[in-house]
Amino acid sequence: MAFDTLLAEAADLVPEAIRLRRTLHARPEIGLSLPATRETVCEAIDGLGLDITIHEHTSGIAAVLTGSRPGPTVLLRGDMDALPMPEQTGLDFASTNDGAMHACGHDTHVAMLVGAAKLLAARRNDLAGRVLFMFQPGEEGYHGARFMLEEGLLDLPPLPDGTASPVTSAFALHTTSSLPTGFVSTRAGSVMASSDKVLIRVIGAGGHASEPHRVLDPIPVACEIVQALQTMVTRRIDPFDPTVVTIARITAGTTNNVIPDSAEIEGTIRAVSERTRAKVHEGIRRVAEGIAAAHEMGVEVHLDWGYPVTVNDGDVVQVSTGVAEELLGAPRVVRLPNPVMGAEDFSYVLQKVPGTMMFLGATPHHADLASAAPNHSTKVFFDEECLGTGIALHTAFALRQLGLA
Repeated sequence: MAFDTLLAEAADLVPEAIRLRRTLHARPEIGLSLPATRETVCEAIDGLGLDITIHEHTSGIAAVLTGSRPGPTVLLRGDMDALPMPEQTGLDFASTNDGAMHACGHDTHVAMLVGAAKLLAARRNDLAGRVLFMFQPGEEGYHGARFMLEEGLLDLPPLPDGTASPVTSAFALHTTSSLPTGFVSTRAGSVMASSDKVLIRVIGAGGHASEPHRVLDPIPVACEIVQALQTMVTRRIDPFDPTVVTIARITAGTTNNVIPDSAEIEGTIRAVSERTRAKVHEGIRRVAEGIAAAHEMGVEVHLDWGYPVTVNDGDVVQVSTGVAEELLGAPRVVRLPNPVMGAEDFSYVLQKVPGTMMFLGATPHHADLASAAPNHSTKVFFDEECLGTGIALHTAFALRQLGLA
């Protein structure tokens, strides 16, 4: 089965995909509980003959399409949540929920996955195996994928004839403003970084600002720790297995003539291997404790382990890029030379199932990529022409993995 008609079939679904995307965009929801979004998605996939499981602890939806013959299960993921931020796009369908915006394209992810479900459901009689559509909440820092896995996302029953159908591969698309519409990019191995939080509290003894010798001033010690962390990164971490440690908040004091009792620094840690990730955690604790001790101060170091490194399986990447080249042409498929330092909770799925995360361009061809508003911007714009490409890619990947193309 060739892919000759897929793009045309996907294009026929684009008008209704746009309507769904705009409905979701206008009513963004944040976190793990997305009641309106879940209701909209369930309505969109109603009538497709899917076995639907509504997750209890989150708004997650697991929808299974079963083919006519035995075979493995392919997982396709679309995340559904928005970001806690205002929208300043001026679009006719801009957010009507104050302080919430689909600024990372998750509304497009859902619309593309629903479209793929429709194309694949129409091919039910040709399918050998199953397709698991994972509609996931809480990607933006809420560990939604982990919660869905813990609730049994991958624990599928046997096929009607008793044959096992394990989940053998997984695929997700992420819309990006960093590529022109219709282009895709990915790489084998680490494709996105881990994302952890660091909070350091330096504990001194406050007093009058005119007599620093009589107190333990935590502010210069906190500043010294910030500088030392940057030195640690450049001198203790392999530059070919890099990390980013960014301190984004320093808080201390109440006024100009009082030395405070404590100072806090907070930031993010990114790494593209679990080995470096662990080394950075150990290094941060050592540096903070050592500098505080040198100045006779106390210190509390809190390291919050967030999303793991997103690691693409090499064999599945070959499949996904091959499918993309057949659909779009080789010039539109970009092999990333380096990982992206953003993070993704699809990483949890890829720890369980070999798969790939692929980026889908959504910046109009006439626009300048260098000046286009990035993901997570209040003004980011995603070209809806990308929806047809995404629908076709999801569908083609599932067909290829089930041996039908």
